[in-house]
Amino acid sequence: MNIAADVIKNYTIVSQEDLLEKIYDNDYKLTNKYKQYMDIDNALNRKMVSFQANKSMPFYRWFKYKEGFSANLVNYYIYKQGIDNIKMILDPFAGSGATIFSASNLGLDSIGIELLPLGQKLIFSKNLLINNFLQSDFKRLIYWKDNKPWLFNNNIQNYNILKITKGAYPEETDELIKKYLFVINQENDKVKTILLMALICILERISYTRKDGQYLRWDQRSGRCINSIPFNKNEILNFNEAIIEKLNEIITDGTNDKSNYLFQDNRSKEKGEIKIIGGSCLLRLPEIHDNSMDLIITSPLYCNRYDYTRIYALELAMLGIDEYGLLNLRQEMLSCTVENREKDLLAINNSWNDVLYYVKNHPLLQSILEYLNFQRKEKLLNNNGIPRMIKGYFYEMACVIYEMFRVLQKNGTVVMVNDNVKYAGVSISVDLILSDIAQSVGFDINSISILPIGKGNSSQQMGIHGRESLRKCVYIWSKS
Repeated sequence: MNIAADVIKNYTIVSQEDLLEKIYDNDYKLTNKYKQYMDIDNALNRKMVSFQANKSMPFYRWFKYKEGFSANLVNYYIYKQGIDNIKMILDPFAGSGATIFSASNLGLDSIGIELLPLGQKLIFSKNLLINNFLQSDFKRLIYWKDNKPWLFNNNIQNYNILKITKGAYPEETDELIKKYLFVINQENDKVKTILLMALICILERISYTRKDGQYLRWDQRSGRCINSIPFNKNEILNFNEAIIEKLNEIITDGTNDKSNYLFQDNRSKEKGEIKIIGGSCLLRLPEIHDNSMDLIITSPLYCNRYDYTRIYALELAMLGIDEYGLLNLRQEMLSCTVENREKDLLAINNSWNDVLYYVKNHPLLQSILEYLNFQRKEKLLNNNGIPRMIKGYFYEMACVIYEMFRVLQKNGTVVMVNDNVKYAGVSISVDLILSDIAQSVGFDINSISILPIGKGNSSQQMGIHGRESLRKCVYIWSKS
């Protein structure tokens, strides 16, 4: 018996074409399963489902949180779901707080979970100003705006610097930041908190950097520009000009009822209570009671390789995060970067066993992972961490979806904003896979609302595989 020949005879060579055909077949089947729920909602647009609509909106405009969605989107879905049926709202990826502040303004209590200290700080500071600031506190902010007390001080307070933030500011700006930090310590805790928030809100504009997708892009004037094509971010604001402008914004929005979004509506209605929980939603969601939420409005991190610990490195460093803390935050995040290591999810919560079993046997997801691993072995991926990232993202999101179902009241609803993505030439139907997982844990799929205009794939993907419009959707799931 020729064992070697028998082995060769039974060995099937898997080709890239075979793997792609498997993906297309599974995607086609899943699309047919959910096509009755997929519809274009002309009320939605990119401005509404991103930060763009908040840019000119009092209170929300203070910090440019590009990855967030607008307050208008939150209001749209609260009223669409029926405000009289809602008492408690949850956002497990709270960001800078669009969901919870919009809910509070409508008299609804809310809970936000946020991992990044930046988001926690912004939410805490805004909530403090809305609910606990006195006229005398506003007078101190006006004093700072008008008199610039940091200019008459020779003492400094150093701030934390990370490897990726070293040399981020012009020398004169660096000196003024240190003087400003020293002088704010002379104020009461409330005023100090808002003055620090104002500083955090201007860091990008006074630095050599610009937030650009997966990383900070450095202006050529910094001396750190490593790109072959020199980058110029145009105007770098003077510190004094930037901080006065920001303080004026905060004072105006906090004291002028006519211009302040949070104060002009529902004056007769008591504001809803806001609670912010710091930490990963994988750890914090299981601590929330069963059947305690009426509505979840959220936008999880997208599966797009964006590393929030790098994008917001300036702000995190100013809040005292060191190198070790930055690495820990990166690993605690929902897997969305190639540097995320695989998490032992069952060690976190063994009640996730069933949903993880479902994901491990999901035809479309597993065929995508098989294809990406093939690409990795053939050295065709631009980063070998992509298959691990995709796997981690969907496995972890499955656990988040399980917990969202558990904490919702009967007839409760999830509203989730997310994007589809593309890797190695393959479009990944994030909307269909997550909705399929949601149905497996018990959710009814009400709709997968598609924006009229899709999102283009990355420039790198376009260069290799051509341009393709990817679906950007809002998923509506309910617990019946």
